[in-house]
Amino acid sequence: MQDEAVKSGLAALYAVGGMAALGLTDNFVPYISERGSLWQFHFVRGIMAVAILAVLAGFGFGILRPQRVWAVAGRSLFQAGAMLIYFGCLAFLPIGVVVAGLFTSPLFVLMISALFQGKHVGRWRWGAVAVGFAGAVMVIRPNPNDLDLVAFLPLLAGVLYAIGAVATRAWCEGESTMVMTAGFFGMLAVMGGIGMLVLPGAEVTGTEGFVSRTWGPLDAAMWFWIAVQAVGSLVGIGLLVRGYQLGEAGHVAIFEYSLLIFASFWAWVLWGQTVSALGFVGMAMIAGAGAVIALRSEEPSPLRAPEATE
Repeated sequence: MQDEAVKSGLAALYAVGGMAALGLTDNFVPYISERGSLWQFHFVRGIMAVAILAVLAGFGFGILRPQRVWAVAGRSLFQAGAMLIYFGCLAFLPIGVVVAGLFTSPLFVLMISALFQGKHVGRWRWGAVAVGFAGAVMVIRPNPNDLDLVAFLPLLAGVLYAIGAVATRAWCEGESTMVMTAGFFGMLAVMGGIGMLVLPGAEVTGTEGFVSRTWGPLDAAMWFWIAVQAVGSLVGIGLLVRGYQLGEAGHVAIFEYSLLIFASFWAWVLWGQTVSALGFVGMAMIAGAGAVIALRSEEPSPLRAPEATE
């Protein structure tokens, strides 16, 4: 019993540590968006991450050979698409709003499971979905007189990530964490490369041009911040994966919501971004809804590393 309690405590610490790393490194994106390109960022960061994983595999810390290439690629397509939207939104919206939108993913997982997989969902979890979406509206605070659809893009990221989470279990059983992590970053590199080739590359200065630019200066400062983001993402996901290896998935998933706190805290420290009282209430509602879904589901849906439960 004591060993189980120690494992649960360590799992929580690993999960919170992973979220702390991601909450900090995601706040470094404005250093990149000021002069860089969303597509360049994902292309370079994806190659860096896959290269790091290849070195680790070369030293015997895992394998990079998928059992089903199509399954890993399909799952990666949805989750990479979610992250493409997520990081693109960081140039235009407060990080608290963007993270909150992404954290609606478990709500969409539940809806997909019920509507398309025929799984039974009780009133507690349907109630959690309603509370979670009400919280998302409170965070986004859409103004009917000046409706900005960009504010709803984080919800689209949540939808894509939810589809990827469902695909992880439906298609990728038996695949290693390293394979799916490499597939995720590799797909982001491919998407970045396609964006650089297809888009016209409008030259807009400042963060407003982050999405429209196709290439930016790769000087020492840019290399540094992209490398920090790549390593920070791998460290954060790695800690989270370790947490899921040690603890009960439903309980560990709850600690992922600490990302809302860390991301908002560092956004305030680094950029002076603040969250309204109503926004904090909305975040709490999203986190509470996710916790209810995680605790009352046989297969809880962790957000940033669903492969960890395999």
